[in-house]
Amino acid sequence: MTRTLVQHHQQQVNAASTDPSREAGERARDWAEIQERMLVPLYEAVYERLEVGPGTRLLGLGCGSGLALLIATARGAHVTGVDADQERVALARERLVHDDSHPMALTAPSAVPVRAASVASGTFGGRAGARVLTGGATAVVEAERPAYDVITAFQPIGVADDDSDGLGPALAEAVPMADHGTPVVLAGWGPPERCATSAVLRVAGRLTERLRKGGGYRPPRRDDLEDVAARAGLKPDGSGRVSCPFGYAGMESALRGLLSTGVFDAAVRATDQSQVEKEITEALHPHVRRDGTVWMPNVFRYLIARTP
Repeated sequence: MTRTLVQHHQQQVNAASTDPSREAGERARDWAEIQERMLVPLYEAVYERLEVGPGTRLLGLGCGSGLALLIATARGAHVTGVDADQERVALARERLVHDDSHPMALTAPSAVPVRAASVASGTFGGRAGARVLTGGATAVVEAERPAYDVITAFQPIGVADDDSDGLGPALAEAVPMADHGTPVVLAGWGPPERCATSAVLRVAGRLTERLRKGGGYRPPRRDDLEDVAARAGLKPDGSGRVSCPFGYAGMESALRGLLSTGVFDAAVRATDQSQVEKEITEALHPHVRRDGTVWMPNVFRYLIARTP
């Protein structure tokens, strides 16, 4: 499992809530403290391949709670992130705007050298002028600034029929902010046979299919990322696969992390929270190790496409 500078806040991991109306803030923090770090190998592989560093102007679409942005700033990049989830955006601002003594600012991988940075003036200033905004790319007002030279959309697609619906409009807003030939990174789940978590994600599909509800799990398709790129008018220019194992301290942590992804939302609506948690727990049992930790090897894909 990718280590972090700090594992979590000092409070103990509580049992996953059985209330179907869990507060958005609690779920966003579950994402930030438990789940988001599982994709760090993906972020690092992409940044290494694109040589993200000093002078890079990066726009992160669906930036979540900002861990990928934090890693980019540690490499010297100037970053802007946008996300529709206000709670995740608030956590991203904590990471990027506050100094390194703030708990949320320290949840970067230990392999990444995070330097102390003074807080810049302005509402969203911070590490190397980092900004995190609520909404889409149109929330970014670019006045007398150079164009972005890297655009990322790291939220993986390919496990639900509608999980890429918002990506097309987001790319349509972002592409005009970049120069010709700018790399745009899309991410998705790898083949089911290479992703142990697929068996757990199938719970969402089974529960929604029982009541003939839509929005549940479906296996990733080989050309999911290429299809999104084609619809956005982008030209594929390379791809890769990265190992991103999901490792959890225990069953409760695994439940909270997986539920924070949103993949199981349709299943909760179709049944109820306790039923979903019960079936996820059963699906996780084969992946529980002797010490009680949960470990699921996975492979994720990324596609690099170029703006017209």
